[in-house]
Amino acid sequence: MNRLPLTFRLVAAAALAAALAGCIPLPGGLGGRPTPIASRDIDLVGDCRRTEEDGFREDAQLRVSDNSVQQLSWKLWVGKRGSCSFNLADFRQVQKKPSIELRANDGSGCKLMVWQDPRRITLAHANCQQRCTPGIYEQAWPVMFEPGSGACAQTR
Repeated sequence: MNRLPLTFRLVAAAALAAALAGCIPLPGGLGGRPTPIASRDIDLVGDCRRTEEDGFREDAQLRVSDNSVQQLSWKLWVGKRGSCSFNLADFRQVQKKPSIELRANDGSGCKLMVWQDPRRITLAHANCQQRCTPGIYEQAWPVMFEPGSGACAQTR
């Protein structure tokens, strides 16, 4: 399976930046204006483990009940160059809606965000370079889950 195309990555990065600002726009809204994602109640028992052809790998377990994160264990590898790791014990949940937000307990500014659009539930990070092997953070992409099954979402 191929990594996400560059265009999708740029859109995801823009959505992530908007999430940090308090809203999550989608490109191509009415009249070319961004359309905010509606606040959704998230309930998920997610387990995404896969290795892609290019060596990128992810192992993510996420359990959310009524927009409260109950379990989070996420490790991703950027080929053989290094990895990033996130565990719920290192974070506290500070927001439930319109998207879920967790902040690192260590005051580093690292944030994890969870949101749902009509096709998938996304777990993303921001300002978390210190949780990754040096030099790989820019290639550490979000993980996405199928809302119904909790399996890895298709990226195509």
